[in-house]
Amino acid sequence: MGYCASKKQWYYGFKLHLQVTNQGLAMGDVVTEASCCDVKAAETVMTQIPHPDNFGDKGYISRALREKLYEEHQSAFWTSSRHNQKHGPSKAWEEWIRKKRKVIETVFSILVDQYRITDIRANSIAGFEVALDGILLAYSLVTLGLVER
Repeated sequence: MGYCASKKQWYYGFKLHLQVTNQGLAMGDVVTEASCCDVKAAETVMTQIPHPDNFGDKGYISRALREKLYEEHQSAFWTSSRHNQKHGPSKAWEEWIRKKRKVIETVFSILVDQYRITDIRANSIAGFEVALDGILLAYSLVTLGLVER
């Protein structure tokens, strides 16, 4: 069981943590149980294929994670701020990061709407990951223009 604070609802299943390039290609991924904290999976997914710049949503906010990624992997990690944070960034910063994250949100939207990634029915984590790998492969081939949808 997991809880989505932004939607104020409980859910059951798995969570997908995905690393996406500026061109919208899915690179690294980690599948966790729904109850797993986002911060715990973030380091794993971001170090599979290290990149100097990483963006995450509000679920990944962690000063310790940001410092560890920079010290150990020389990776910058930026997230949007929460409304109740003591020291919020400027409006310009929030707008800039929102534009950068739009690619990520678009990829997830396509995976849900066109590739029906939320409709995977598997009896095990291994079965789920096999189905997920097939979907991500198909999506990548279409994104690269190697096959038509």
